[in-house]
Amino acid sequence: MDDVVNPASYENLELTERPGGLYILTVNRPSKRNALNVATIEELIRFFSGARQAGVRAVVLTGAGDHFCAGLDLIEHWKADRSPDDFMHVCLRWHEAFNKMEYGGVPIIAALKGAVVGGGLELASAAHIRVMDETTYFALPEGQRGIFTGGGATIRVSDMIGKYRMIDMVLTGRVYQGQEAVDLGLAQYIVEGGSSLETAMEIAEKVAQNLPLTNFAICSAVSHLNNMSNLDAAFAEAVVAGVVNTQPAARERLEAFANKTASRVRPNS
Repeated sequence: MDDVVNPASYENLELTERPGGLYILTVNRPSKRNALNVATIEELIRFFSGARQAGVRAVVLTGAGDHFCAGLDLIEHWKADRSPDDFMHVCLRWHEAFNKMEYGGVPIIAALKGAVVGGGLELASAAHIRVMDETTYFALPEGQRGIFTGGGATIRVSDMIGKYRMIDMVLTGRVYQGQEAVDLGLAQYIVEGGSSLETAMEIAEKVAQNLPLTNFAICSAVSHLNNMSNLDAAFAEAVVAGVVNTQPAARERLEAFANKTASRVRPNS
């Protein structure tokens, strides 16, 4: 698992370790606006397949240069002239990468800037928290390109903003920015006059202090539970709570609460 957190083992991703098990993972193809090629997807699969086992407590995901990610590397796709079968399997690898992110149990905070477009929005939607800045814009231009979403927009983006808004984005190429994007659910935080990376780091540092098993439940079980019927989800939630809420480390934190030495929830000042 040491290879998972070894920066030298990646060519298209830049990995930076911070104290406390926190890592910054940067899609490092700025000349392509960080468009995702096959090699980058494979590196994402490798990292997120082993991140939890390697002791990663939280990940800040961002892009090099001025943009987060402009989606599928259309030049690579055009040059490859793939068969339907070949491209179906490319899409399945995208799903593998993004499922490892969403269900892997390690909190992922996306620091968004510039283009979050097409497959870049699909990548961002696989993160658990999204922070945007004033330069960030969201779009699904597949309709204008003569193609169709293949990395989960019909699943995650439609879940975030609603089926018909997602359809509208693909049909018309509609672009969302600013507070409107937050209000729709494309991001949870917007930073005005500052850096989305800095705010994402602050959030990641906070969540990395949670117990790993608790974070695993939050960042994996919630998605699984939402895929179930209400009756099955209620049972599964009780099972997860039974395991998580009785872990020894949780008892220590509950004791601190009982002794009034733990911090209390207070309204924002």
